[in-house]
This record gives sequence, structure tokens and C-alpha cells, in this order.
Amino acid sequence: MSHEGQPYQRVVLKLSGESFSPPGERGISMREVMQIAEQVRSAKATDCQMAMVIGGGNILRGAQFMAGNEGIHEATSHQMGMLATVINGLALQNALENLGCDTRLMSSIPMDAICEPYLRRRATRHLEKGRIVIIAAGTGRPYVTTDTAAALAALELDAEILLKATRVDGVYSEDPEKNPHATWFPHLSYNAVRERNLRVMDATAIAHCMEHLKPILVFNYLKAGNIERAVRGEKLGTLIDGQD
Repeated sequence: MSHEGQPYQRVVLKLSGESFSPPGERGISMREVMQIAEQVRSAKATDCQMAMVIGGGNILRGAQFMAGNEGIHEATSHQMGMLATVINGLALQNALENLGCDTRLMSSIPMDAICEPYLRRRATRHLEKGRIVIIAAGTGRPYVTTDTAAALAALELDAEILLKATRVDGVYSEDPEKNPHATWFPHLSYNAVRERNLRVMDATAIAHCMEHLKPILVFNYLKAGNIERAVRGEKLGTLIDGQD
């Protein structure tokens, strides 16, 4: 496993759907997508094998369809959200390929006309060949967040670390966008995250990483070059692992 100052050989990068649009907006902004793609290209140039798991909250969130008696069944709303991640995946794949990156979009829900089915062995082979793998549609099942899908991907693909890209500089005691006096944590244990009920990733994702001692780095992707710094093992953001 890499430590500070040494580059990682294989990572899983989790991007929320909100990263595909400007703050406070919805939909897809190709300007935002290209900025992410440029950072990913620079990170990939370090020879790090990169898989990415993406969310779909910029297009829709399942909860918005479940209010009242006329709401959509929760499982169906989750499936709609999974399809939104595929739309984001297509946009990101296009942006990366425009920059000359060899990329594969894989979906946990089979849709052979537009992307490959996600198979662990095939995804691993793509990584070994130097391709950037974009994993969409979560796990293919409802009631599972894309945070948990990212944690499972990191375990399945033997990534050295799970990188969680956010709009802030790591994990804070409170939302720093609401409370400028919130405390920033450079390091946390899995237990501390759970005991403090910190909103890093959902509890299931944290539990999977904790059980298998998979470290998580939470960092600000909006600062140019931070994705590359993260895969190089430089000190930034908040590291979550089994150390107290």
C-alpha cells in the first residue's frame, strides 16, 4: 500500500453527480465535466490505474419522486437514479476521449448498445491495459448508494485506496459551507467517523472499508491538480483508516 510521498498504483475515484454541474445548479455542464476530465488525464499520466464510480444527483434524486400517495415506488426511483449515472458516464467518457484518454464505460445494469456490462475480471483487464474505467449504475440494485458502490468497487478491484472527491477540503465537524468555524480533520479512524456521525459516506460504505481496512481519502477536487496530488500520495484532504 502507498504511503505519503509514494504514488498509488490503482485507485477508485468516487465523483458525486453534483460535480457535473456548477454549485446550486442541476443538469450537466460540459465545462465542469471537462475540468474533471483534464484533472483525471493528468492523474492518469502518473501511470496510476484509475477506475471511477459516479453519482447521478445532478439529474435526479430518487427521493423527489416518493412524496404522497402518487409517488413512485422507492425501488423504481432508485433505478431512475442509476440510469442518471449512465448519462453522466457517457458525458465523462466523451470528455476524456476528447483529451486522448483510452476509456471504457461499464454499467452494472446491462445496456450493451451504449456501454459494456460491469464484470470484475473485465474491468481489471481494462485497468491493466491502461484504460480509465468509468463504472455507472451503482451496483445495479436499488437501496444501495453510489458511495457503497464505490467502496465495493475498491474492494473488488483491489484498489489501494478509495478517493472521495468533494467540494470542500476534507471532513469537518460540521458543514463548512454553513459554519465557517467548523473543525477540519486531517485524519480520522473509521470508528471516529461512525461515533461522530460525520457525513463522509453512508454508513454501509464506511462499514465495508472498515471491515477490509480500505483507506479513504476525502479531498477537494475543485482545486486544480488535486486529483493528481491524491494519486501521487501527497498529503491533502482527510485520510480515514484504521489508525486511531
